Parts: sequence; structure tokens; C-alpha cells
Amino acid sequence: MRFTLQCSDGHNERRFFYDNQTSLLTDESGRQIGGGAPFVGPQALPRISVDAPGGKDHEIKQLKIQLGLACNYSCSYCSQRFVPRGDEGRPADVEKFVRNLDLWLTGAPKQIEFWGGEPFAYWRTLKPLGELLRAKFPKSSLLIITNGSLLSPEINQWICDLDIGIGISHDGPGQHVRGPDPFDDPEQREQILDLVRRRRWKVSFNAMINRHNLDRAAIVAFFREKLGTGTFNIGEGGFVDPYDEGGEAASLQTHDEALAFRRLTISQIRRGEISRFMITDSRIREWMYSISSARPAGAVGQKCGMDRRDVIAVDLKGNALTCQNVSTVAKAPNGRPHRIGHVSRLSSIKLDTATHWSHRPMCGECPLVQVCKGACMFLEGHRWDLACNNAYNDHVPFFAAAIERLTGYLPQRISSETLPPERSALWK
Repeated sequence: MRFTLQCSDGHNERRFFYDNQTSLLTDESGRQIGGGAPFVGPQALPRISVDAPGGKDHEIKQLKIQLGLACNYSCSYCSQRFVPRGDEGRPADVEKFVRNLDLWLTGAPKQIEFWGGEPFAYWRTLKPLGELLRAKFPKSSLLIITNGSLLSPEINQWICDLDIGIGISHDGPGQHVRGPDPFDDPEQREQILDLVRRRRWKVSFNAMINRHNLDRAAIVAFFREKLGTGTFNIGEGGFVDPYDEGGEAASLQTHDEALAFRRLTISQIRRGEISRFMITDSRIREWMYSISSARPAGAVGQKCGMDRRDVIAVDLKGNALTCQNVSTVAKAPNGRPHRIGHVSRLSSIKLDTATHWSHRPMCGECPLVQVCKGACMFLEGHRWDLACNNAYNDHVPFFAAAIERLTGYLPQRISSETLPPERSALWK
């Protein structure tokens, strides 16, 4: 679909045209802007749905291990808050799980991730599991996402010994909306600071954006003050998806809120105030790549990557799951079980709980689909609509910033036959 971009450099106005299916950006004469080397990669990825389920390969690049959903926190918009719990991993499962990897996994995953709940709530299981996997896959990167409240000298040393990357889920000044703040506890704070001192670039603070926590520059300032340094990374950084009532309440509620959020974000991008957020660079860089390579929309998968054949989430029983945030006994909004198969029958795994963005009309008619890549792939109905609205308002400033870098002109309005008025005028 072709979109008209009405742009300004503060003095002059120009029109450019962008096609979301070919990612071609052109001026009024038809000249391509920002063109470079042709796109290299698969021209068409699987477009999964309940009628066309996705599968998994033996060569897995990203292995996500779900230990269970137990957590010592109960955060207000947690995607797992109301997910029913299935069987959880136990220390007795570890050796069999690792031994059986050779029966279904070919080669070494590029990355292995350990997920909860809170992974360190499963310390008796996590410790031997991490050690066996590090010994088996010495070149794979290991990653743990944690709330940071259960770190200890023993755990910190274990993290260093196994060279594990750590993502600490923390929303900065908006943490009170999510849940407790480990920085408020002197012992927890010291363990976080110790890990940052020892691991620095192997630790990120994963802050989520929501209607109560929209100011990324304030989040940067929070961590600069808490850590006593300006050298740190903030991971995640995108808008929350509304999986339940808490997520709905954290979503943008009015058009005025959305406009204020867009204006705040574009001003912070242009002033360089949010460079500590990894998405600031990655989103703009991906837009530059998409446009310069004229990436076909068929080559664009889902934002989480769980639709890919080389990405899998499993529990310690070998059950394959839609993603790491669900359980074997939970059902997707489309009524299908989130348990999509078992690794012992890898060829029978069917990802039928999800909907590829190409099957959602709003995505095909959206200028941002090349980088947004759709909201959560298993959300449906009203909550998917909320997630789509959050995502549009979150992504459009980064799209505009990329266009300005390519042309010298900042988009003021995006027009097409189907784009709603509230999405067309960008800043007012």
C-alpha cells in the first residue's frame, strides 16, 4: 500500500511516498530515496494461522526454557498474571532434559534463555541446568530475565562463572506501577550494583513503557542516578501489550494521550536524550535497512520471532509452547491450547495459537508494519486492538525520525485511503 508523507524541514515542505509492501521511499519525481544493496534473505516467510500452523526445525537458533510461572512479585500488568500453571520444572528433570536434547536438537543454539515467572525462584533447578548447558554448549550465549530481587553473592558469582547475560525487568520511575522496587531494599540494591559493576554490558535494565511511564528520558535519568554512571543499556523499551485488565489499564486511553506521547518521543529522539534505550538505535537502524534494501513485506515475520521455525519455547518436560509466557494448561484467545506439541515429535508441532500480521487487515494497511511486525501474535479482539493502538503510537516517532535522517524532512502527516484520521496527523 502506498502512503503519502507530507514533510517539513521547518521552513519548506515536501512530499514523499512510501510503500509498505516494498519498503520503497520515493520523492515526487519517482526517484528512490536511500536505495542501497538489494535485500538478501528469504522473500517469503510462513504466514501462520490456525488453518496454516507453523512448525519447528531441528536446527534451533534461539531456545527458550520455561522453568515455571512462580514469582515472588505480582506485577500489575504482567503477561503471566492470570495464566494457569501447569507442571513446573524440578531438579530431577534437569539431567533428562539435557540428555534428551541430542534426540531432537541439531547443533548448538546461538542463544539459550531461562524464563520464569522469576527464574531465580527456581534456583535449585536453574543452577544445575545452567551448568550442564554451559558445559554442553560452551559457545552459546546464555540469558536470564529476572526482577533482580533474589540476587545474592552466590548467584552473582554463578552468573559471572557461566558468563550469563542478565536482563533486569525494571521500569525506572514507573516501577511502582509494575510492582515492588528492589532498589528500595539496601541488600537487593547492593547485589544489583555488584552485578552491574562486574558485568556492565552483560546487564540491561528492561523497562516497559505504559500510560503511567511514558517519559523515556526520565527512565534514563533514574538509572543514571541509581547506578552512579551513564554507561548502561536499557533493553525492552517498547509499549506493553494488554494481556489482561492490568495491561488494558496501562494502555493509551485517549487520542490526546497518544499525541502527547508521540510528541514527547520524537523530541527525545531528535535531542539524543534516549540513546541508552537499545530500541532507539535498533528501530531507526531497521527502518534505514528496510528502506535501503527495499525489503519485501513477505520477508517480515512477527515482532517476537516465535513464529520462526528456528525459535522454540519449551518446558523441562519437553513440551513446546506458543511462547515463554504461557503454560501447558493455558489456552490462547482463539481457543487452541498453548501446548503446541512435544520435542520428541518435533515434526508434529503445530503453532496454531497465533495469527501472522498478514492475516490482520489493519496491519496490511499500516505504514509501520515493516518494523512494528504486528502486535502480540496470539491476542484477539479488543485487546489486540488496544495493542495495535499502543504499537502504532509507540513506533511512529521512530519511523518519522528515520525518514528525517534519509530526507532532511520530518513527516507531519501520513495519508492513504484507509489510514484513520487519528493516525494520519502525527503531532497535532
